[in-house]
Amino acid sequence: MITAAEFRVTEITEYHIQTVRQMIADHPDWTRSRLSQELCSFWSWYSPAGQMKDMACRDLLLKLEQQGQIVLPHRKSEAFVRGGNLSITEVPHETTDININLKALLPLRIEVIEPCHPSWKLFKYLLYRYHYLGFSGTVGENMKYLILDNQRRPLACLLFGSAAWSCAARDEYLGWNTNTRIKCLQHLTNNTRFLILPWVRVPNLASHILAVIARRIRGDWQEKYGHGLLMLETFVEIDRFRGTCYRAANWRYVGTTKGRSRNDRYTRLHVPVKAVYLYPLPGGDLR
Repeated sequence: MITAAEFRVTEITEYHIQTVRQMIADHPDWTRSRLSQELCSFWSWYSPAGQMKDMACRDLLLKLEQQGQIVLPHRKSEAFVRGGNLSITEVPHETTDININLKALLPLRIEVIEPCHPSWKLFKYLLYRYHYLGFSGTVGENMKYLILDNQRRPLACLLFGSAAWSCAARDEYLGWNTNTRIKCLQHLTNNTRFLILPWVRVPNLASHILAVIARRIRGDWQEKYGHGLLMLETFVEIDRFRGTCYRAANWRYVGTTKGRSRNDRYTRLHVPVKAVYLYPLPGGDLR
């Protein structure tokens, strides 16, 4: 196994290896260079001067391949590879106001979205166009849902991705030390995007969707990745949102972030403070 000293990282675990595998699977068109840069960003792997440790990461990937842990993309001439931005095209969609009782929309249709799904382009475009954080792709294990009403009109998009590598409020609430976190993190996923489309104004819709997804995501995750989930997490910007739908869906508020980015290794960057919410799935216990 790769040693920490060899690559000057503190923890190389199965979680990291699974992240690399999933990133390769989700982005087969990426070059090795793009893969290395995305991993450096995702793992906050920078030198004290703030430079990305790209070459060290490439050495790590080569070592993993030599050990049979991963299969890297074939080498390509970088000159013939499309740039790094995710390709998003405008997709025509219904924008008529939906301002009715929730019951009139039921039963909801839940579509699990993958790149081969007919609604993949629509899902990407809706998040890109209407979510304040946009959409730039996924990293690591993830689950994407498009929610439609009983007339097949789009209502909402949800994206669950890799859990935060560390979060003081969460880790303290769960009583995690470093070893426990490494062991348990793959059983936790982060709701990184939740978009109710702006023309949809239906009381209790958001909390209802969260409840529906909470009942099925464990099975979806098991089917896709071969392991289940025990808990969901999300971070809500307190200057923008009150987290009402999460509270109504029985998510637990456990504290706030410290207003730092995961790329801020030297306490120089400031990002919005976020409320941290957790939702233990039935029978799930990560403490």
